[in-house]
Amino acid sequence: MAAEDDVKQRQIVETRARNISHNVRCTECGSQSIEDSQADVAILLRKLIRDEIKSGKSDKEIYKKLEDEFGETVLYAPKFDLQTAAIWLSPVIVGGVAAGIWAYQKHRQRTNVHIMALNLVRGVPLTPREKETMLDILTPPPPAKRWWWPGK
Repeated sequence: MAAEDDVKQRQIVETRARNISHNVRCTECGSQSIEDSQADVAILLRKLIRDEIKSGKSDKEIYKKLEDEFGETVLYAPKFDLQTAAIWLSPVIVGGVAAGIWAYQKHRQRTNVHIMALNLVRGVPLTPREKETMLDILTPPPPAKRWWWPGK
């Protein structure tokens, strides 16, 4: 029974160590996790992680120790704070700006159509570009060809 508990404990330590190692960047390679790297520093870090787990430290404490010793870049998923907020939020900001520009242009286009229609009612002649825009908007699309209807 004690042997089974010992095997289970080793499996738990190994699983936790591998999970942590996959999230830690090799300081020598830079592009690999320490789990995938065979660099000397990666081997030493894997041993350090296993020793820390065996001494009873939590995953957060181990990540904190690695971050304190090697800097935030050693972690693949850096924390969210004011310094990194711009990087984390930049895709959302760019998407929001693009959506705002698109909505503004659509609104302007509709407003221009209303102004052109009012000018037509008032008898103000349209410019060639305004005529082209009005024809594009007012001309119905051609009927769709139906492959299942033989006559069309």
